[in-house]
Amino acid sequence: MTITHKPEVEEMRGELRRFATEQLEPLALKIDETEELPAEVIPLLAEQGYLGMRLPKSVGGMEAPLGMYCLVLEELSRVHRIFTTIVAASSGIAPSAIAHLGTPEQQSRYLDGVTKGTRRGAFALTEPEAGSDSASMRTRAEFKNGKWVLNGRKHYISGGHTADFLVVMAVTDPTKTSRERITAFVVEKGAPGFEVTRVDSTMGSTPIKVAELTFTDCALPESAVLGEVGKGFRVAMESLGEGRLCISSSCIGASDRLLDMSVSYAKQRHTFGKPLSSRQAIQWMIADSAMELAAARALTYGTIHDLEAGNNIGARANMCKLHCSEMVGRIADRAVQIHGGMGIVKGYPVERFYRDVRHYRVGDGTSEVQRMVIARSLLGRE
Repeated sequence: MTITHKPEVEEMRGELRRFATEQLEPLALKIDETEELPAEVIPLLAEQGYLGMRLPKSVGGMEAPLGMYCLVLEELSRVHRIFTTIVAASSGIAPSAIAHLGTPEQQSRYLDGVTKGTRRGAFALTEPEAGSDSASMRTRAEFKNGKWVLNGRKHYISGGHTADFLVVMAVTDPTKTSRERITAFVVEKGAPGFEVTRVDSTMGSTPIKVAELTFTDCALPESAVLGEVGKGFRVAMESLGEGRLCISSSCIGASDRLLDMSVSYAKQRHTFGKPLSSRQAIQWMIADSAMELAAARALTYGTIHDLEAGNNIGARANMCKLHCSEMVGRIADRAVQIHGGMGIVKGYPVERFYRDVRHYRVGDGTSEVQRMVIARSLLGRE
């Protein structure tokens, strides 16, 4: 039985849907109008307990199971991608890595306030010459005079410009293999030698931004090491696995909303004296979208269930991310086609969803990288 079949979870879905519809939908419209994040969004999500859901209770989290957390992302993504971005940042790679691998002092120092929305974290892996290709990472950390000295540049870091702390990946021993050469460090906002050198808006909603970060002789204490020296690759890979399932759930939620909007519009819109829903071409688009969505939900929540049961899921998280991110793109494209002129006019949700969901095929590993990982797992190659 997958988690979507559990009565208590379905009851939670209803409560989530009401909250998202009644309280978040008006804010989503406001975001589209002003292209800014309303001040009340983060306090509202914190009040409802959606920030830091995966974090330990000792720092104010819920220690929520992955399936429950993904359900929250799914429902929030039906309204606006920015809500899932905020929630994911509070339980995502940076805070989760500190929660699982950090010392008690690190957990207290960095995670306190995350569930209240007063502190934010970000994960800095991607560089101009390296992302999924960790072997090409150029950011270096050298141990000198009792301190780690960090030099390098990261870019396309989600929320990097507003983060209070960052988990930064850097090469500490270039002579080692890619799995042993990287170390994770926690860097605080305002650290000497750390600078946000550029902030870019992304395709989609303007408030969702990515940053370029530059480290110039940024001196860090030994206590800044997260986990063990040379074990940063493991930190990244373990966190990215769950992250891809979370992205898959967000894709499912967005697809569900797009399908609902398409069905509703097809019933009410008339052409040549008949509703769009009577046209076979439209029926087939809706049928294809429903079929793909059902398959995505079964694959994703089945994988989550197996992971929670302690089973080895292999490359299935990559399969979920690949399938769901490409599925939501197709469903969004059909939704625009069904809506016709309304589908390409700014101010209507379909147009914004179309732009927003394009991100999913790039972020956290492109579709091409997912295919590479899946193929290698089948062919027995590293």
